[in-house]
Amino acid sequence: MSQIIYKIAPEAMWREAERNGRFTGAPIDIADGFIHFSTGSQVRETAARHFAGQTDLFLIAIDEAKLGDALKYEVSRGGALFPHLHAALDLDAVLWVKPLPLGADGAHRFPKLEGE
Repeated sequence: MSQIIYKIAPEAMWREAERNGRFTGAPIDIADGFIHFSTGSQVRETAARHFAGQTDLFLIAIDEAKLGDALKYEVSRGGALFPHLHAALDLDAVLWVKPLPLGADGAHRFPKLEGE
C-alpha cells in the first residue's frame, strides 16, 4: 500500500492548478526547484510553521505511488526526511482536497488523516 503525502496550498493557487490540470508549485516551491510535501506526521507542524494565521487554505492528499522517480525523500527541518517532488504535480495523483480552516484559537483544523 502506498503512502499518502500532503500539500497545503492557498485556495486560489489550487483552483488555478485545477484549471491547468497540474500544479507547478507555490512561490517557495518554484524558488527551491521542487514541490514541498509533508507526511501525515509532519503536516500539522508544517501548517503551524509556514501557514500560521492563514485562511483560505486547502489540504491536498496525494498518492505518492503515482509520482514515480521524481519524488525523493530529502533531509529538511530538524534532519527529518520530507517528500519533495522534482516535477510538476499531475492532478491524477490527487486523492482528495479539503478545506483547512482556522479554529478560534488560531490553529488549523485538520480532517482525520490516514493512520490516525
